[in-house]
Amino acid sequence: MASYNSTSTLESAARKNVEYPGREASQTLAAAAPKPSPYANETARRQDIILFTTQLAVMLDSGVVLSDAIMAIAEQMRPGAFRVVISALAERIKNGDCFSSALAAYPRIFNTMFVSIVKTSEASGRMPHMLEVLSGYLNAEAETHRQVKSAMIYPVIMLLMAVAATGSLMFFVLPRFTRIYESRGAALPALTRLLVNCSGLLADPTFMASAVTIGILIFLGFSAWRKTLTGHKTIDWIKIHTPVFGVMYIDAVMTRSMRILATMVNTGVSLLEALEVMQMSCDNYFFRCLWTTVDARLRDGYQLSDAIELSSYHEMVTPSIIQMLRAGEKSGQIGRICDKVSLLLEKKLQNSIRAAITLIEPMMIIIMGVIVGTIAIALLLPVFRISSIMAH
Repeated sequence: MASYNSTSTLESAARKNVEYPGREASQTLAAAAPKPSPYANETARRQDIILFTTQLAVMLDSGVVLSDAIMAIAEQMRPGAFRVVISALAERIKNGDCFSSALAAYPRIFNTMFVSIVKTSEASGRMPHMLEVLSGYLNAEAETHRQVKSAMIYPVIMLLMAVAATGSLMFFVLPRFTRIYESRGAALPALTRLLVNCSGLLADPTFMASAVTIGILIFLGFSAWRKTLTGHKTIDWIKIHTPVFGVMYIDAVMTRSMRILATMVNTGVSLLEALEVMQMSCDNYFFRCLWTTVDARLRDGYQLSDAIELSSYHEMVTPSIIQMLRAGEKSGQIGRICDKVSLLLEKKLQNSIRAAITLIEPMMIIIMGVIVGTIAIALLLPVFRISSIMAH
């Protein structure tokens, strides 16, 4: 009974933290945050951050002083906000700030993981090596993001082509055929009349103004609803349980989480700090609840594999991953095992993307065929009827 109450309390506390994501971590960062910077809200492109990290690792490994290396990198950059931020980093370091503290002044560019790894490297004196590892992580993240994005390009292009083809047929071709047919004095077929009525409605300014207004209201209502806890949970549940795409989404989140864990543990960051970063980097309610509960159980003395098995929503982590983590704990090489798990999940994600693309291609072709074919039939039916009238 006591065990049940303890588990129930632990999971309810985890859910409370999930409702306010990153609350404890943000409070810790706020307590140690440096003085605010005028560029604190600036953002940067992913490729710019990767290039900066890679160049800095190479220059530090060559023996260049940190502030001089950062200033040299800033001088090579094209003008812009990111160049100003990098120059400000060099000035802060020259004025006595440590590198991690200077980075923490720009949270929208350098996230918690970046700052934590740099802070650990300052204590260990292995900054060039850790920045090299961090650069590898950022490159892997960029590649995963590119793969997921490329999987979505094909259906978007097909959708735009379908809209363009349908619009041209509805607004240009169909009205001309209708006028030609009506001049013959015969009634239009039912399918053609239906499409003509739809074309007339779409060309009516009053109807379009009403439709756009209703669409905007629906969009605003949906946007407000998705920001509520119920809406957030519902949308995240759909993301996980959608056939084919749900598997791809889970693989993408798990790949990112294991990659963060491997990178941070291998660079000397504690497991608890790594889990905090995993929680803050995950937008999905159910995954954040999982990592929050795992964090709480680790603080109670559980091993990572046991903490995952006993946590809520643990079914999102496959048993093979849990067994690999357990083997890493027994051998004392949890960081290396996490790295292998992230590589395994990356390959699984690639397979999931290929499966999604394989499913999307025939579906989009069928949908386009049905739409264009229906309009084509509606155009040809009057022609056949005209031919029969003229024949008689």
